[in-house]
Amino acid sequence: MKLLVCISKAPDTTAKIAFTDGNTKFDENGVQFIVNPYDEWYALVRALELTETTGGTVTTITVGTNSDDPTIRKALAIGATDAVRIDAVPKDAYYVANQIASYAKTNEYDIILTGKETINYNGAQVGAMIAEILDQPFVSLATKLDVQGNAATLERDVSGGVEVVEVNTPFVLSAAKGMSEQRIPNMRGIMAARTKPLHVIEPVASEELTSVVSYSMPDAKAACKYVDAENAEELINLLHTEAKVI
Repeated sequence: MKLLVCISKAPDTTAKIAFTDGNTKFDENGVQFIVNPYDEWYALVRALELTETTGGTVTTITVGTNSDDPTIRKALAIGATDAVRIDAVPKDAYYVANQIASYAKTNEYDIILTGKETINYNGAQVGAMIAEILDQPFVSLATKLDVQGNAATLERDVSGGVEVVEVNTPFVLSAAKGMSEQRIPNMRGIMAARTKPLHVIEPVASEELTSVVSYSMPDAKAACKYVDAENAEELINLLHTEAKVI
């Protein structure tokens, strides 16, 4: 079984966020980056579990510059067979999806796995776009994946319950919480990652469908107001006059 796992970097959740060039670019200076958790914990780990059971390979693919290499090596340390980096700045979701799909077309992967979203942009678009470009089935927000031969059974949470989906390979999925458990790379994996193949390839020509107009920080949190438990009238008044629906 040949599996392709889409990997992207994301700022550590403790990083201080700032913008440059008139608030049109994210300032990466001094920011600690990690592998996007949904890509790592769920998509990558489940892919590794499948190949450990049935055999096969797990290749990670990233659209990015050499600044992405440390996060790619982290994925290799966890257990991926090899990695591909398309040497381009990830300009928008369509651009990224087009680069990945173009590579996948010529390599015939059984399953392409992505995290459900990245924690920095939360767009949840790339997986569906890859599937559309490749004309393959797409299962979003999958929480369970089992494979028998070329048939796969997936589960995904829906309103009021769980939906079970059956699909034949090849297909694309986005993985959500529940798919697998986080793995911590051990020293053997870290040492092996230094010599595992990381193939850098040139991007294909592709347009971008969106552009950033500006970034802005969220409003600072307002101070809390405390209302006496016996004073329901004041609470009702504050809910009518000051509370905001988000």
